[in-house]
Amino acid sequence: MNLKNIFFLFGFYLISLSSYAQFNIGHATLSFFDSSRNRSIETEVYYPSVNDGDNVPIAIGEFPVLVFGHGFVMDWDAYQNFWDELVPEGYVICFPTTEMGFSPNHDDFGNDLNFVSTQMQIENGDNSSIFFNSLSSKSALMGHSMGGGASFLAAQNNSTVSTLVNFASAETTPSAILACSNISVPALIFSGEDDCVSPPNDNQDAMFNALASSCKTQITINNGGHCYFANDNFNCTFGESFCNSGLNITREEQQEVTFDFLKLWLTYTLYENTLAFTRFNDSLQASNRIDFDQVCDITSIMDPKEIMAFEVYPNPTSDKLNLKFLQEAKNGELAIFNSMGQRVYRNDLRIVDYPIALSHLKKGVYFVVLTVDSRIFSKTFLKIEGE
Repeated sequence: MNLKNIFFLFGFYLISLSSYAQFNIGHATLSFFDSSRNRSIETEVYYPSVNDGDNVPIAIGEFPVLVFGHGFVMDWDAYQNFWDELVPEGYVICFPTTEMGFSPNHDDFGNDLNFVSTQMQIENGDNSSIFFNSLSSKSALMGHSMGGGASFLAAQNNSTVSTLVNFASAETTPSAILACSNISVPALIFSGEDDCVSPPNDNQDAMFNALASSCKTQITINNGGHCYFANDNFNCTFGESFCNSGLNITREEQQEVTFDFLKLWLTYTLYENTLAFTRFNDSLQASNRIDFDQVCDITSIMDPKEIMAFEVYPNPTSDKLNLKFLQEAKNGELAIFNSMGQRVYRNDLRIVDYPIALSHLKKGVYFVVLTVDSRIFSKTFLKIEGE
């Protein structure tokens, strides 16, 4: 396992998730045509690139695709906070610019989100496209407010996307709530506690309860509002001002909480990093900035071969570490890394001498990494001072 992979795996345990990789931001405007509906769908796309700019070459890699639905009478550029945060971390994010008027068709908008997601995979196979051979098969449907409701419509009976994520979702016509019973992909719903535009109890709570996803989480940000998920937008702010004159949270604070959890969720569902899911759940339990509900059968959304294959004990420990294997693991490598990604121990599994001596290590968080048949299994332990 090379150093790049180590930093990828363990970057999520550091204070800053962005420490392991950063890309510049490219931009392109694409126009897709849905012949079945005789409908053009102009889409603004932001993507990882070597240099900032319009229509610049995409960076080397395979990047998951996020398709994001805007809120009612909100322009896509109100969501610059999303592309500024996510594109540098290795995501392509697409904003269909349809249904921006005062009489939007929610059903059309949901179909637009789904169509763009499919078309981006076609772009991946088109050797004349900027995105040729650069997109992962993993994708997410996302949205805010009306766009959040439309993302439920797009996700129903849809097995081609990997996850559904939305922010302050609003009920739609046809009903996003009713669509939830036909959604099985992992889902993450963000709510604002003091959202008066689409109050959680009438919108996101009902959506969460109705979802058929085997793994679903609803995060309610304490004191959070409706518009603060996006950047400042006159139409959204004006509408919210009629029912809420002020919030006991800043826009920056609400967005910081949002991205702290969102990045971990996307890293898990789209980059298949199980350490990120562990950190996501640890943060749910530890954070005093949110409340949450979760129903998640992890075994139903993971290949059983990829589930953590061993236990470490005692934990915390001061001088030694034992491993208990939950399945046969004779051939492979065992390594221990500190929180900076530096390897402090390595041995072939067949000749590891248990317990492993740790008295020479400094106190702190360490990671045990077991590599078997190119699969990586990981556990965390805390080294404390000896008595």
